[in-house]
Amino acid sequence: MSHSASGPAPATDVNKPDRRGRSARPRASDRARSEARLGILLAAPAFIVMLAVTLYPIVQAFIDSLSRIRLTAPDANEFVGFGNYAVVLSDPVFWSAMWVTLFIMVVTVAVELVIGFALALVMHRAIKSLRGILRTAILVPYGIITVVSAFAWFYAFDISSGYVNSWFDWVPGVSEDLNWFASQGTSLFVIMASEIWKTTPFISLLLLAGLAQVPGELEEAAKVDGATSWQVFKRVIVPNMKAAIMVAVLFRALDAFRIFDNVFVMTNGANGTTVLSLLAYRTSIGRLEIGLGSAVSVLLFLSVVLICFVAIKLFKVDLSSARGGN
Repeated sequence: MSHSASGPAPATDVNKPDRRGRSARPRASDRARSEARLGILLAAPAFIVMLAVTLYPIVQAFIDSLSRIRLTAPDANEFVGFGNYAVVLSDPVFWSAMWVTLFIMVVTVAVELVIGFALALVMHRAIKSLRGILRTAILVPYGIITVVSAFAWFYAFDISSGYVNSWFDWVPGVSEDLNWFASQGTSLFVIMASEIWKTTPFISLLLLAGLAQVPGELEEAAKVDGATSWQVFKRVIVPNMKAAIMVAVLFRALDAFRIFDNVFVMTNGANGTTVLSLLAYRTSIGRLEIGLGSAVSVLLFLSVVLICFVAIKLFKVDLSSARGGN
């Protein structure tokens, strides 16, 4: 005897494979689709303006990189194809600048991530009456113009006008006659220290926003189960902050890879501290070789794109699931 047609319909399992053997996934809700459309509409004007402002210089730089252009001989321009790239890529100075830039990026971003996480945890755990004061104090370095910050650090470590040597002469290796800008190692140390001091607040704010998205119930449940503070941090907080960590690392890595002001002010590339941005500036402005300088700039841009691609692949973050929508 057949079942009554008026009976309740069986519940559909969204994870049950369909006839083709694929799992049936729930479709995006109308609210999620409307939020996505609203986000696109809100971001579109800014995206169009940024694209209009940045696209022309990028295209023009690529066009210039295909020609031998010297401002000292503007009538002697010559199309050389990828000849400028061959010259740049065969120059040891370019590869030295590349490795120095990568070294600065890796060290500064790693240190900033650790310190930024600590500062974010302090601001997140602080009592409400102190949160505003802490956030303001931490943000002070980030509010200073980079050139001003670079000059301040330069004069602090300068052998003639600085005070670091006299204040820290008790530290092994530091003395009154130590010239921090006389060797590559100490020069890079000052450059990276100034960069870390200046931009750690930025990464701490991004991580603080990620901490606010971690469900407190998960932390409480882990503590009830006997987890230590380190286990809660490693197994609860960090996995739920993966998207925020990726954004923080990606933004800072791109910014650190394009470092210019600190190096230009402190050493101007002396003692093996030349970075890619400074090399492009010297080639284009110093030597007036627009074609070669544009080739360096294009290679710098392609390096930034490659860093973005590698970072996104390494983190493997699904941003749609991170925001909690389908």
